[in-house]
Parts: sequence; C-alpha cells; structure tokens
Amino acid sequence: MADLLEIADELYALTLPEFTPARDARVKELKGTPLAAAVKALRKPSTSAWVLNLLVRREAGQVDQVLSVGAALREAQQAMSAGELRALTRQRRQVTAAVTTQARRLAGEEGLRVTESVAEQVEATLTAAMVDEGCGRALRSGLLVAALSTTGVEPMDDADLAAAVALPDALGFNATPRAAPVPGPPDLHVVPDPDRAAKARAAAEERLAEATGEHEEAQSAFDEASGEVERLQARSLQLEAEIDELRRRLSDLEEESDGLEEELAEAEEVRDGAGAELRTATAARDGAQAAVDRLDRGQR
Repeated sequence: MADLLEIADELYALTLPEFTPARDARVKELKGTPLAAAVKALRKPSTSAWVLNLLVRREAGQVDQVLSVGAALREAQQAMSAGELRALTRQRRQVTAAVTTQARRLAGEEGLRVTESVAEQVEATLTAAMVDEGCGRALRSGLLVAALSTTGVEPMDDADLAAAVALPDALGFNATPRAAPVPGPPDLHVVPDPDRAAKARAAAEERLAEATGEHEEAQSAFDEASGEVERLQARSLQLEAEIDELRRRLSDLEEESDGLEEELAEAEEVRDGAGAELRTATAARDGAQAAVDRLDRGQR
C-alpha cells in the first residue's frame, strides 16, 4: 500500500478540476484502512499553490537552482554593504519575476489563465522560499495548499508554515518531477464512456465554482477600492469647499487690511497736525506763564 506522502504526491500533481474527484476515489479505495481518513483530509490547493506545485514538478532543476541561490545569498548577506544589499535585492526580484513568468506559462499550457493577483502570490512565495529556509522546503515538497509570504527578517512561524502544506511530513519531502504529457495519436477505436458527460459537467461545475470564488474575491476587492475612492472624493470636495471659504475670507481680510491702511494713514496725518498744534499751544502757554512769573517778581 502506498504511504500517505506518495498518495499526496500523486494527487497534488493533478490539475485543479481533477483533484477532488481523484482524492475521493482514492478514499473509496482505501475504505476501512487507516489511510482513508488521512487522504480525505487532504485539502485542495489554492490556485497559486497549484501553480507553484506544477512549477516544482515540471521545472524541479530550476527551482532547486533558485533555492540554492537563496541559500548562498542568505549566507553572503552578513558581510555585505548597503549598496551590495540593494543590488542583491534587485537581482532577487529579477529572478523571482522570471520564474513567475515561467510558472504562468506552464499553467497556461494546462489551460489555466493566471490572474495578476495569483501571479503576485506566486512571486511572493518564491521570494519567501529564497529568504527563508523553511519556506524553501515547503515549496520543494510540491504539496503546497496555500501561498507563502515572509520578509525574511524572522523565520516564518512554524504554525503558519505547517498550515501552508498538505501534510506535516511535507517539509523535507521533494516532489516527484513530472514531464508535460505528450499527446498521442488519436484512438480511432475509443470505447464510449457512459459517464463522460457527467464527468465533464462535474469538471465544468468545479471550474465554475472556482471562477465564481475568484469573481467574488475580485468583486470584494473592487467594492473596497470603490468605497475608498468615494471616501477620498468626498474628502476632496470638502477640502475644496474649505479652501474656497478660506480664499473668500482671505480676500475679505485683504480688502479690510487695505481700508485699514488708508484709515491709518489719515489718522497719522491728523495726529501729526494735532501734535504740531500741541507744540504751538505748549509754547504759547509756557510764554504766558513766564510773563506772569516776571510780573509777580516785579511786585515783590
């Protein structure tokens, strides 16, 4: 009897529409054995995880090279200058972007169009695998059920890492490489499959469910973004109104200031004239007082 890792390795090598029917069929085969429940518990991978699992099986050598470069870079970072680290970061981004492009091409050959959001998750996982050794082991297992993400400053949490793979024993397991299927000559004596229509419908319904899920996620993201746009637009209108009010108030204050300057100039002229009269009156008063004082002295 094949062990659980071997069964998982086979199941996670299948296309997304094939996974659930194949897993359930395997559970029926194993009914009454300890493996049945464990196989039933195997989770269907997310779209990004499936793309990564496909990449690991189709391009195992390239993935190993990426992981080797990541290990070398982690060791070299200790002695690098800031400029060298920036160059290293750019190089790492170029590598992950190139491998992500290849992963999208492989998925396209399997009939799956990889959206930008899925591609971002694929690239984030490749980056995590380069900067974190545990993430690298998870990627190499080919048993991912969810994308990975880490900055590399601290190792990824063990619980999060375990939740991203199908089995706890996946870490340290290497997925079996598989070549792309080569189409053979058409079989002119194909026996009609009575369940073909039902299988096709089941596969179509599964694809519809996946597409519906992705649509709901996209709709949710769009609604959230639209709400943010509306909030910012309302705030922008509010600020424009406040700016207009401030401009009007500034114009009023400038006009008031101009009028006040004219009044100030007039007041200063009046003050200067009054000052001159005050000086004349003071001189006259002082002269009269002096005359009185002289008369008083003469009488004495």
